Formats: sequence, structure tokens, C-alpha cells
Amino acid sequence: MESPVERKIGKCYGSVTVSERGQIVIPAKARHELGLEPGTKLLIFAGMGRKALIIIPASVVTEFIQLAMSQLSEFERALKELEEGEQSGK
Repeated sequence: MESPVERKIGKCYGSVTVSERGQIVIPAKARHELGLEPGTKLLIFAGMGRKALIIIPASVVTEFIQLAMSQLSEFERALKELEEGEQSGK
């Protein structure tokens, strides 16, 4: 079960060292719990004012964007209905 700290800042899986070639090894427990398999595409972002790396599976970002676009479409439809209702009420 997740602790309150893990829910707010995430789980720590340990530390890694950047190799001379700029590579890191993602700890096995993290790979297992996050479902990262060989060939999984990861997106790397800078965070916290460029003081941190954020690594996110590309599929998660795609799902988030699809959900956001769907919700935006629903919002646009609702707004259009509201505007049409106001115009017909004049």
C-alpha cells in the first residue's frame, strides 16, 4: 500500500549512476512495478527548474493527451450548447 509521502512525491527505487556514455540502469523493481519491458519507449523531460529528470513511458503520455483531447471536445460541445441556448433565449 502506498504511503502518504509516496502519493505526493512518488516512490524512490534507489539511486543510479550515469555512465561515461550517459546511460543509466533502471532498477529491476521499478521496471517490474511500472511494467517497463525491453523496447519500451520513454520520454525524458526536465522538471523543477531543470534540476530534475522526469521519465515517462510514451504510452502514458499518449493516453493522457487522448483523454485531455476527449475532455476538451466535450467541453467545446457543452460550451456551444450553452451559447446556442443563450442566443435562442434572447
